[in-house]
Amino acid sequence: MSETPLRERNPQTHLPLVGRSNGRSAQREAVRVRGQNTIALAITISVLAAGIAAAAQVAPPRLGRAATPDEVAKVDISIPPDGKGLPPGSGTVAQGAQVYAQKCVTCHGENGAGTPSGDRLSGGVGSLASGNAVKTVNSYWPYATTVFDYIRRAMPITMPQSLSNDEAYALTAYILSLDNVVPMTATLDAQSLPRVQMPNRNGFVNWEPKTLKP
Repeated sequence: MSETPLRERNPQTHLPLVGRSNGRSAQREAVRVRGQNTIALAITISVLAAGIAAAAQVAPPRLGRAATPDEVAKVDISIPPDGKGLPPGSGTVAQGAQVYAQKCVTCHGENGAGTPSGDRLSGGVGSLASGNAVKTVNSYWPYATTVFDYIRRAMPITMPQSLSNDEAYALTAYILSLDNVVPMTATLDAQSLPRVQMPNRNGFVNWEPKTLKP
């Protein structure tokens, strides 16, 4: 008779014990999972670090070589509007006419009038503000120094940078003479070229007034 009251008095005697056992198991499982995740993360970091270290030791691809000072000098020839860096040499209008006939007329036409395969170089002075603007070297270009720069660097289109300094000065003089920007007797060189006043010199907004002075 003593066992029945015990069972009735404590019908759930084992349930709290079971609950505590399940709680400990869940905690142990969470600890185990966290440990596995930490190990996996450590392995991933180690692999990534090893990959980065290996990549840092790989030699860069051997694409070309460093340019020599002479090669750099051949392409580092741009002339700014103020004429800084203009090379030695000179050329006259008459000399430029001869060079033009030999190397330029096929594309740019007689007297710089242009062809279907080459831009017009002369004419159009004073037309830019009209309803029929004609953009040419003489009507549009703001600086004679950069006319020289472009001729020397990019012309003739089939053989860029093949002109001598004297030829580039002479061609500049000839083209500018077509619209009386310079007289027919002009000789251009590093001293006289920056002093040439192009017709459209003041037709551009100067965003760098301390660097490019009109």
